[in-house]
Amino acid sequence: MFGKKGWLWGGVAMALGAWMLPAAAQVNRPITIVVGATPGGSTDTLARVIAQSMGTTLKRTVIVENKPGAGGNIAAQYVAKSAPDGSTLLMSFTSHTINATLFKNLPFNPVADFTPITMVAQVPSVLVARKNAPFDDVKGLIDYARKHPNKLTFAIGGQGSSLHLASEQFKFATQTDIVNIPYKGTGPALSDLLASDTVDLMFASTINVLPHYKQGTLKFLGVSSLQPLPQFAGLPAIASVVPGYRSEAWFGLFGPAKLPREVTDTLYAAVRQAIDAPAYRQRMESEAATVPTMTPAQFADFIKKDVQFWGDIVKKSGATVE
Repeated sequence: MFGKKGWLWGGVAMALGAWMLPAAAQVNRPITIVVGATPGGSTDTLARVIAQSMGTTLKRTVIVENKPGAGGNIAAQYVAKSAPDGSTLLMSFTSHTINATLFKNLPFNPVADFTPITMVAQVPSVLVARKNAPFDDVKGLIDYARKHPNKLTFAIGGQGSSLHLASEQFKFATQTDIVNIPYKGTGPALSDLLASDTVDLMFASTINVLPHYKQGTLKFLGVSSLQPLPQFAGLPAIASVVPGYRSEAWFGLFGPAKLPREVTDTLYAAVRQAIDAPAYRQRMESEAATVPTMTPAQFADFIKKDVQFWGDIVKKSGATVE
C-alpha cells in the first residue's frame, strides 16, 4: 500500500485490477482525461493509451476529451475548476510549468490548483523542416536564417509547450530571427509542414515524427538530446553544432487541487499498472521516450522545480504570451 512504508508491488499490484475509486468518486459517469491539445499529438496519444489501461484496472469507463488552445491552459483551467472526486483529470505536458512564467495572467495556479499524480513519459524532440527547404542540416539552417532574417517560420504546436521553448532556445543560442506561427496542436502544425507550402520548420516530439523519418517525408536536421538517438540512426544532435543545446518534454497526469489522498493513491496505482506494462515500455523505447517512476509526492516536487527551471529560460529568451 501507499503510505509511510511505500508501495509494496508484486502480489499487491496484481490485485489492483479489482480496485474501484473510493466512495467520494462513485458517480454515474466515466472518468474523463482532459487533454489540452488536438487529437493525434503526443499528449493525446499517451492519454488514450493510459485511459484504456486505467479503464481495465479500475473497471470504469475512461474517456479522453480534447480541449486544445492557449498552450494547454483551456484544459488546465477546466480541470482546476472541476470537483476533486477523481472523475476529471488532466493529461498535461511541459507547458504546464512553462506557462507559469510565459503567460502574464493565468486564471489558475499551475502548482496550487492541481494534485500531481505521476509522470508517464519524457520525450526529446527533433528539429525538422519541410521537404523542399533550402538547407540540409543545422549549420545550413543557421547560415540561411542569418542571411534571411524573419523569412523562415517555426510552426509552434502549442504555445507554452517545450517545443515552443525549444524554438526560442534555438533562436537565442544561434542569434537568428525566425517567425513563430502558433497552432492549436502538433497534429495541424505537422500537417502544414508536410504540405511544404505554409511553414518551414518545427520542433516535434520523437513520437510524432519517427514514422516520417523512415518514410523520408520531411527533412530531418537534428535531435534535441545531447547525444544522437539510435531510433534516428545517422541524425546528429543539435548540440554538435550548437554546444550545450538540449530540450526535453514530459507528460503527466493531474487531478484538481484537494483530491483526497485515497483517490490519488488509487489513480496512481492504476497509472503505474499502465506504464509498468512491458508493451508500454517497449513502445516508449521504440519511440526514443523514457518512462520515469515518480510517486505523487515526487511528481509534485518535480513540478515545483520545473516551474523555476523554465522560468529562467523564458526570461532569458524574452518570450511572452498575453
